[in-house]
Amino acid sequence: MRRRVGTAGARRIATCGSVREAVTLLGDTPYGHDVRRGQSLAEAQWAVLATLLWHLRVLAGWLPREGAQMVRVLARWFELANTDELMCRLAGGVAEPEFSLGSLGTTWQRLRRCGSFTEIQAALAASPWGEPGGAGRREIQLSMRLAWAGRVVETIPQARTWALGATALLLAGTRLAEGGALAERSRMRGRVLLGDGPLDALSLREMAERLPAAARWALDEIEDPRELWRGEERWWQRVEDEGRELLAGAGFAAGPVIGAVAVLAADARRVRAALELAARS
Repeated sequence: MRRRVGTAGARRIATCGSVREAVTLLGDTPYGHDVRRGQSLAEAQWAVLATLLWHLRVLAGWLPREGAQMVRVLARWFELANTDELMCRLAGGVAEPEFSLGSLGTTWQRLRRCGSFTEIQAALAASPWGEPGGAGRREIQLSMRLAWAGRVVETIPQARTWALGATALLLAGTRLAEGGALAERSRMRGRVLLGDGPLDALSLREMAERLPAAARWALDEIEDPRELWRGEERWWQRVEDEGRELLAGAGFAAGPVIGAVAVLAADARRVRAALELAARS
């Protein structure tokens, strides 16, 4: 695909001697839509995601209604990210810029006007995201992620195993790495996706044994919660590999559309990591 830099391009960025050099190089690639010379590491990494979003908006604009709706569902991550930054700002932190969602937005125009966590809860409850079950920051974050996974499972069969694997990693991290308890609404959503058994597991091995096969792969051979990053790496590799296979299909059918989104997202993640490596030079 011409809108990505690929593994070789990311390697060239990673071996640059400075962030400035890496950003200059990246500005001459498809990421130049938002990446600009002189940007800091954080600014350039944000710009990589902004470019990915732009590509998804363009893709959705070319597609029939059904295809555009699938892209809109997958692009909900950006609305979720915007909400994370809104909560950061409301908590007194320094937030990253807002992503411009355009027609890919779901409820962001209402969410962005919220002035408290309680208002965010109310806005979500009246939207396709659904009631988060509380106004706590972590409750909202977890609920939105599970709601997103549920929507992907319901509407995009090609991405079902990705969503279930991601849910397994998310709940393993929450329960077993962070030691957090699940709010009732998040527990209900997790139960719908993975069943009852995994949510009460006391170890990663026990959780993996109780997971449905479509989600178990994400935790295979991981027993220490500190190594969940291995599952995340495996998850991204599977998404990219299967995305390439889907992309090989014909025309504007669902498969190639989902494949394009997966491959573009994996490329953006790799480029952001390459920028991080260049910054350490």
